[in-house]
Amino acid sequence: MNLPLADLQRAATEARGLAMDAVHACSSGHLGLPLGCAEIGAVLFGHSLSYDAAEPRWLNRDRFVLSAGHGSMFLYGWLHLAGYAQVGIDQVKAFRALGSHTPGHPENFETLGVECTTGPLGQGVANAVGIAASQKMAAARFNTPEHTLFDNHVFCLAGDGCLQEGVSAEASSFAGHYKLDNLVLIYDSNDVTLDAMANASQSEDAGKRYEAYGWHVQTVDGHDMSAFAAALETARSTKGKPHLIIAKTLIGKGIPEVAGTAKAHGEGGAKFIETSRKALGLPEHEHFFVSAETLTFFAAHRAQLAKKHAAWQVTFNAWKTAHADLAQLLADGVAHRYPSAQELLAVIPPFAADSKIATRKAGSDVLQPIAKALPLAVSGSADLYGSTLNYIAGAEDFAPGHFGGRNIRYGIREHGMAAIMNGFAYDGIFQSSGATFLVFADYARPSIRIAALAKLPVVYIFTHDSIGVGEDGPTHQPVETVTGLRVIPNLHVIRPGDPEETAGAFAAAFSRTTGPTLLALSRQAIPMQNEISASARREGVLKGGYIAHQETGALQTILIGCGSELQHAIAAAKLLGDGVRVVSMPCTEIFNAQSPEYRESVLPANVRRRVAIEAGVKDAWYQYVGLDGIVLGLERFGFSAPGNVVMEKLGMTAQAVVDAVHALKV
Repeated sequence: MNLPLADLQRAATEARGLAMDAVHACSSGHLGLPLGCAEIGAVLFGHSLSYDAAEPRWLNRDRFVLSAGHGSMFLYGWLHLAGYAQVGIDQVKAFRALGSHTPGHPENFETLGVECTTGPLGQGVANAVGIAASQKMAAARFNTPEHTLFDNHVFCLAGDGCLQEGVSAEASSFAGHYKLDNLVLIYDSNDVTLDAMANASQSEDAGKRYEAYGWHVQTVDGHDMSAFAAALETARSTKGKPHLIIAKTLIGKGIPEVAGTAKAHGEGGAKFIETSRKALGLPEHEHFFVSAETLTFFAAHRAQLAKKHAAWQVTFNAWKTAHADLAQLLADGVAHRYPSAQELLAVIPPFAADSKIATRKAGSDVLQPIAKALPLAVSGSADLYGSTLNYIAGAEDFAPGHFGGRNIRYGIREHGMAAIMNGFAYDGIFQSSGATFLVFADYARPSIRIAALAKLPVVYIFTHDSIGVGEDGPTHQPVETVTGLRVIPNLHVIRPGDPEETAGAFAAAFSRTTGPTLLALSRQAIPMQNEISASARREGVLKGGYIAHQETGALQTILIGCGSELQHAIAAAKLLGDGVRVVSMPCTEIFNAQSPEYRESVLPANVRRRVAIEAGVKDAWYQYVGLDGIVLGLERFGFSAPGNVVMEKLGMTAQAVVDAVHALKV
């Protein structure tokens, strides 16, 4: 191993200077990791990683994920030195400034070269696991005996905080079980957390914990570049296990006044940077300094990496010629060229008009033709396939040594599942979906929120959506969950009211490319709502809300419902007679994005007599019924009894809707 130590040490010193200057300039940020891990960055970006700064999305690049996202100047500094165009020196100087490509925590949609949006600690570890799993799946699907397209590695830098978070434990256990040997987790073990020394809150042996997960573990001095580079080479060559490199580092190295203490975590050392820069040998009056020698070194390194990419491109072109169908499939996946919702609806057979099935069962029926139309769609479950019913028939399981399977058994790891799903989406080849009970969405919520923020096209198939769950009782009966999810920007929450609406919901979810969709599906059977045609119901879901029961005569009252309560609104309209319209509102987010003209045609403003019904907390519905209307919902938890009994006792009935209409004051 020919390691250019002098060049790498000079680059590490200058990267420390960039971090100091950037944090000092904006008077905020985190210096500890960028300074403590400078030698790690030098080895990764100046020697060991395979990437092409001119083509940041090269398919077979090594991925680098900064899980400890607060140390973002580490990543920006090294992306700048490596030559990524979006991270020029002007962007380094604009660290944390409005509109820059160098925000406080890394955001993949803001900066080419940033693989994942990381901020909440531990997310990046699970994202890296997802990327590694996706790359294993890609290798299984697209590599051939003659052509190897995918043989890269995923590297993730994490700290004590990341490893303390439960999501990293869930994902690390998953990675060990599935033997993801293309994954390298670098643990910046500096013995410090934000508030105090790490021993104030942890005393475990992380290496032994990861060995128990089934990982290969090494421990090195993180400032010894030769030792760290050798550990990386060992990780690349060792098969059958993911790899943990415990890199012992000095947090804030380069600022003696705070180095090795909790004060080094944030910007506490910024006031000492002038003397620290001088001690490091950086020019006294030239901030954001990068030497000509370092620029020359990285220019030569980029040229070598470009040759490696070019050699891969020859293999890719030969593969593309020999396997035109596979090449088109891969290109479509990378470009997110999914069939439209209407195209997906065309492959979903209609349900019998007298069907009465749970929407989770309808979803299972719908998923099968969708999976055939979308060969890169994968479906996972948190140990609940038998209940969530989202197994892709005939597609086999994703398993160690058999990574081509499309069904992923995540185990009872809801948070890890959602974050790993995000990793699949960041990798950008496969369409990721996963399932659990809706009440457990709160276990997954931080990852769902990041998916919405990062505009990741993942699909959550969450079943057992209401008090209709019944005998399992209030611990498993979500009453606040749907409303709590609807408030997340850019998350489409769709709660279909019959099998045909379920078809529309799945088509909307699996055709979406600009963010996540959550399908809230019932455990209990729901009858078909045949007031209008099946195609109209399907298309209505694509608009978020539509007229499910047309009034006869002059419109006087509007009833609004969704999910299993839509049937009660329609039944009530029939009891009330002329002048009553029923609006099905499976997705408030989609409906609110429609044109004002369409929304007015469905909910005319001059009709103020309105009642909404949903077996959940009421808040979301006042935007539609206003101060004059009534919302029939829940302001309490449920109880254990048969689902229909719980529904009746808590007022989720057609008669309750009729009574509410009679109680209206307008």
